[in-house]
Amino acid sequence: MTQTSLQRSVHRQREMLADLLGSEMHTLAQRCAAIIDNRMALEELLADILPNFSNCKHLYVMNASGVQLTDNITPEGPDDRHLGRDRSDRPYMQGVHGDIDFKLSDAYISKNRKRPSLTAIQVIRDTSGQRIGYLGADFDLRELPFTEKLYKEPSTWRQHKGDPAIRSGVFQQHRVESLMDQKMDEVIALMTELMTTHGVYHGKLHYSSNRATVWQVDDPFIYRLLSIEDLTDPDTCLAYPRRPYHERAVVKPDEIRPVFEIFKALRFADENVYLRSGSLNIINGMVGLNFSCDGSHYIPYNEFLEKSTDFWFGSLV
Repeated sequence: MTQTSLQRSVHRQREMLADLLGSEMHTLAQRCAAIIDNRMALEELLADILPNFSNCKHLYVMNASGVQLTDNITPEGPDDRHLGRDRSDRPYMQGVHGDIDFKLSDAYISKNRKRPSLTAIQVIRDTSGQRIGYLGADFDLRELPFTEKLYKEPSTWRQHKGDPAIRSGVFQQHRVESLMDQKMDEVIALMTELMTTHGVYHGKLHYSSNRATVWQVDDPFIYRLLSIEDLTDPDTCLAYPRRPYHERAVVKPDEIRPVFEIFKALRFADENVYLRSGSLNIINGMVGLNFSCDGSHYIPYNEFLEKSTDFWFGSLV
């Protein structure tokens, strides 16, 4: 199966973490093997070594059956609550067999703190190569030294089917005219103005509920709700400072209105299958669509501008 951009980014991050941990875990496991039957000596060794494992929350040793032989050794000191715990059924212990000596688990939600975590498992072998135990190291995902930059969202067309119950009843419903439907031209004009000259880089129209959500470059972490009254009042522009068209925008200023005009066409073209909401992001150039059949599309704006309404209504249901 082809990996997504997100999955590739996660895979690269995991490889880097495995490289950072693998050799240190192997060396420590060799030292543990010589004292596997001495709990006190094991705990002293783990406490001495723990500072070398940056961001590690717990170090511990298990026997060959996955039962914990030591306290959890933590930066705050030993924690005896897990002594004798059988960890053999935990996700991070699965798949450590045969010649596999090291495994970095998939992320999981920890039992105690309920936080995304990772566990590194290193097999402990005696001088004859027999498996005599396991060395475990737990990490809180939020405290790991991430080395990978934020993954890049792919700019390809993606379609997601919605609720089957909604899809099956699509021809038993019909579009009810909203206030936004009645004032569509005014709404398009105002949204175009906000995105062209007032720093709004992402705008989404919700047709049935008569509102829009917008994100603006001066305060990009906050979205703002605009009612139908706001969307049909030119004075709304006074609440948004004039800003030059953003240098990262891939959508040209004169291409914004045509996108919203197609939204209008998709809203009115059919009484059963119609657009419920449409969005445009001028920075990544993506158009988002949600139809009455509950299907959603994310499509590059230039591909969107090339499609006719016949294309959409021939493929939605």
